[in-house]
Amino acid sequence: MSGLYMLVGTLIALGVLVTFHEYGHFWVARRCGVKVLRFSVGFGAPLVRWHDRHGTEFVVAAIPLGGYVKMLDEREGDVPPELVEQSFNRKSVRQRIAIVAAGPLANFLLALLFFWFVAMLGSQQVRPVIGAVQSDSLAEVAGLRAGQEIAAVNGEATSGWSAVNLQLVRRLGESGTLDLRVLEPDSTVETSKQVQLNNWLRGVDEPDPIGSLGIRPWRPVLEPVLAEVDSKGPAYAAGLLAGDRLLALDGEPLADWQDLVDRVRALPGEAITLRFERAGREQDVQLTLASRGEGADRSGYLGAGVQGVEWPPEMLREVRYGPLEGIAEGMRQTWAMSVLTLDSLKKMLFGELSVKNLSGPITIAKVAGASAESGLGDFLKFLAYLSISLGVLNLLPIPVLDGGHLLFYLVEWVRGRPLSERVQGWGMQIGISLVIGVMLLALVNDLSRL
Repeated sequence: MSGLYMLVGTLIALGVLVTFHEYGHFWVARRCGVKVLRFSVGFGAPLVRWHDRHGTEFVVAAIPLGGYVKMLDEREGDVPPELVEQSFNRKSVRQRIAIVAAGPLANFLLALLFFWFVAMLGSQQVRPVIGAVQSDSLAEVAGLRAGQEIAAVNGEATSGWSAVNLQLVRRLGESGTLDLRVLEPDSTVETSKQVQLNNWLRGVDEPDPIGSLGIRPWRPVLEPVLAEVDSKGPAYAAGLLAGDRLLALDGEPLADWQDLVDRVRALPGEAITLRFERAGREQDVQLTLASRGEGADRSGYLGAGVQGVEWPPEMLREVRYGPLEGIAEGMRQTWAMSVLTLDSLKKMLFGELSVKNLSGPITIAKVAGASAESGLGDFLKFLAYLSISLGVLNLLPIPVLDGGHLLFYLVEWVRGRPLSERVQGWGMQIGISLVIGVMLLALVNDLSRL
């Protein structure tokens, strides 16, 4: 079923986002008097095609990795005299800018629509209450302690842990003061805490913002009883089975499941002894933990999962907005994610954020499947994030992308005449090289995560 969700989720995501992006170009082009020859969703051999009364050919093609809108243009072939005025190249600079910018803008509008719907749909969130604080950590130095609830990060209210994580991600690779407002246990009084950052998680491949502060979120106690075992993991190879209760690791008793997780992660590639109970009988088994990640990010992996438990009602909150409030929340989310995406690209460029955080089609497909499987709200959020990424990336001033064309037209607007075809040709070659390079890097990152 997971594979089916991944396939269907990816096809829906690409289909919706590409169609909306290209429709933005198409809609504005029509209103500027440009004749659209073809509107294609996908590349390659057409699977379905039809024509409208304006003569535009609509195509759904076999390779669902993008799309395009082909317009009448004298630079691409002969144009009948009676249609010259409907050519893209004959339109004013302002009209051409509007047509090119309409695609990315359509993606931002689509993200706003999704966020608005999710805001009205509502969601149940876990209150960001601190479960434990690691000794000698940034959190302990700042005076944070178990039982406090994080009410705001850098002035932004945090209704759940996802909001906390999002605000922390914005500070990756930075130095300075991280401002937190926390609610004391069983109190409505907020206190301010300052965490001092110094090149925080700069260049880390797979950053864990909350964990790196030394904070462990509160969660119900999970008994260390195996609910599932990865057939490719060390636990399975050692003969552990679902239903086994883990009692001790290397002779040290295990308090709960989180205790096991913390100790396993600290021992990548190490040989350990686990004591477990099966059918009332205690046994010992020796195994060597697998490892994930590289360098400082290496962590141990056992290959086993635990059964979830019910959360106390007081640790959950329902977040829901009305239609008008939802619009404001959608705009806020769209703006925040757009800024975060652009800021992350800047940090990657300057080495503050590892380029290994760049994801390609394989990761996108996995996330699409996981979000589709977890529910409508999560899937719509994923579509909104992906739509924003598509919009931001297309606005980058790189020839071949919409942003590159906008750059050429803005220069033409200022100069009063277009750049020479030779200069534009050089720009296109550089742009193609950059885009291919980034795509290959993203694909390599995807493959390294398999």
